[in-house]
Amino acid sequence: METWQKLLSKSVVKVEDLPFIPKDPAYQEKLKKVAEVFPIRINSYFLDQVKSADDPMWKQVVPTLEELDDFIDRHELLDSDPLNEEGDMPVPELVHRYPDRVLLMLNNQCPIICRFCTRKRKIGFPGIVTRETLRQGIEYIRNHPEVRDVIMSGGDPLLVPDKELDRILGELRSIPHLEIIRIGTRVPGTLPQRVTPELCDILKKYHPLYFNIHFNHPDEITPEVEKACAMLADIGIPLGSQTVLLKGVNDDVEVMKALVHKLLKNRVKPYYLYQADMTMGTDHFRTTVEKGLEILTALMGHTSGMGVPYYVIDAPGGGGKVRLLPGTVIDHTDKEVIVKNFEGKVFRYPQPVNGRKKHQPIEKHLCNA
Repeated sequence: METWQKLLSKSVVKVEDLPFIPKDPAYQEKLKKVAEVFPIRINSYFLDQVKSADDPMWKQVVPTLEELDDFIDRHELLDSDPLNEEGDMPVPELVHRYPDRVLLMLNNQCPIICRFCTRKRKIGFPGIVTRETLRQGIEYIRNHPEVRDVIMSGGDPLLVPDKELDRILGELRSIPHLEIIRIGTRVPGTLPQRVTPELCDILKKYHPLYFNIHFNHPDEITPEVEKACAMLADIGIPLGSQTVLLKGVNDDVEVMKALVHKLLKNRVKPYYLYQADMTMGTDHFRTTVEKGLEILTALMGHTSGMGVPYYVIDAPGGGGKVRLLPGTVIDHTDKEVIVKNFEGKVFRYPQPVNGRKKHQPIEKHLCNA
């Protein structure tokens, strides 16, 4: 079996090597212009999962001319930094948006380059994340005792070599006030060979450690991926999934239901379903919010509650995650709440007598996450 390094070294990075694209030279020249703005990378394992043009795997990694269209319907330019991460960076490549947690970027390389990436301004380009930015980020965490939770991101932290990853985790775990370390990764689903016994021996030294794994489609969960998830779960790492709602990839109730069922079967808890961010060149991936609510409604009550992710918008401009819910609350007064269940049936829930004058508006509790 080929090593993960070998599979990565055989990645497709040129337009002429892409599968299932027109051989027309004029078309390929235009596609090369796309790749100049946002690079291509499809490692050879993931490439083997691409079966035809326009299949869900193909759409996630193969560039199209639609990426040159940067405008939404109101003709406003989409943003290269839609979540204003740069505005929340007290030091380079560390985002401190929420009071008690930060996001630390370890690199800007990924096993595949997703065409809808929020950080496409950074991914695949050299010299952005360095040993010095890492040093500054870790020092910032050390000097801010309010930070109890760090999310290691990038790029993909699991593309950092074992020895360096061990060093970074060791430095973070030496910080007394840092309670939780999370790793945001797409590796287990797109380059599962990277999850080796050696990597697991390193990871299990640094509990409590959590993984948020990016999965978008049930076809991504191959036997190799199942093995990688099992290895991580068996060393005690809680696994969650983060999914981006993508037009033509997973904006379908049955596809999403199959995905969450496969995830749970492999001890991965569906965590977030993200409305696609307003990143330059990605408008063709965006669905309506109504489509996301439709999918969430179809999941609620029709599969285990463990299989229903939070549906969120990461608010443009740096507003943070806002949870979206279907219309389950029809009305409420100080005497009762009128609710609708997954079958569309209406029920009345009495408010507590002693709390009728003191209860907070329900919207306050339902709209934020």
